Amino acid sequence: MNKNHSPFVFRSGLIVVAAACLTLASAFAVAQENTNPVLTPQEDRITDRAIHRDHGIYRDTQQRIKTLNDGGRRVADYHLSKAQCWLDVSFHEYSRNDRGGFPQAALEESQRILTSLEEKKDPGWETPLVNGAEKLRPDLWERYDALKKHAGFQCATQQTACAEVELVHAGNEIHDAGWRHAKPYVQIAEDLTGAAEQAAEKCAPPPAPPVAAPVKLTLSADALFRFDKSTEQDLLVKGREELDEMAEKLRTGFPNVKRLSVIGHTDRLGGKAYNQKLSESRANTVKAYLEQRGVRVPITAEGRGLTEQVKACEGVSPRKALIDCLQPNRRVEVIVHEDAQP
Repeated sequence: MNKNHSPFVFRSGLIVVAAACLTLASAFAVAQENTNPVLTPQEDRITDRAIHRDHGIYRDTQQRIKTLNDGGRRVADYHLSKAQCWLDVSFHEYSRNDRGGFPQAALEESQRILTSLEEKKDPGWETPLVNGAEKLRPDLWERYDALKKHAGFQCATQQTACAEVELVHAGNEIHDAGWRHAKPYVQIAEDLTGAAEQAAEKCAPPPAPPVAAPVKLTLSADALFRFDKSTEQDLLVKGREELDEMAEKLRTGFPNVKRLSVIGHTDRLGGKAYNQKLSESRANTVKAYLEQRGVRVPITAEGRGLTEQVKACEGVSPRKALIDCLQPNRRVEVIVHEDAQP
């Protein structure tokens, strides 16, 4: 026999090949059984095959979390965090050979959340007391409710979700094994709650986009329209010139213009309803004229009639003097709303 090939080496090779074949067969059997995501009852976890099967369920559930994260859902997302924490406490108790129903109940809650997320549904914001867990520390649950309403909650989602799960974990332990077993998980919940509150307080709200102060451009209605008129055919030559200049200014002098508001006003002479209609008609005429001259931003038009007088002219007479005095009230305002400069 060749001295470089001993019988031991040959037999060892057979053993390795045989073990590999058994492993593949076992893996196939476990994969077949994992189509049913229910853990093996504790009293039946006495074979490697049963344990491998259960571990496969945990791996499959973990993969679902990873897939959601790969699809763009943040690791710190409240619901994804809660699904992860339910999975973690389930596996923790499974590994400790928990004899109750908590590992299965926690696993099912993780899977319920994941199914909702996968189907693009809201999993809800309540944390159920699975497996008949006792509701411990009402003060902590009140703090979780407050955190969810906090302006900085987006920075505390992960700690809040896991604190809630750990408190349910503790509530399960206390009715199964007493306070000594529940205390470590209450401590974890307390620590996570404090960390969540600190994170929320330090979390700066997203900055509001800067908004520039509106610019008001005022045109005299007497310069725009013939007396008591409002249509485009009633525009005076000077009024057309002023509107042409305004259109050019809006196109070139306001590069960040976002929208325009055109507001018509009248003086206090005449009836309220009549003045309201006149002011609306003049505002709409100016709006249409600007649009025809190439102003492409959104424009709204409204009339305010005689409600916003800028000059009272009390005691002025005769009537012509009063009409002249009230001229500033007869106006059309164009409000320019701009985005602020970066």
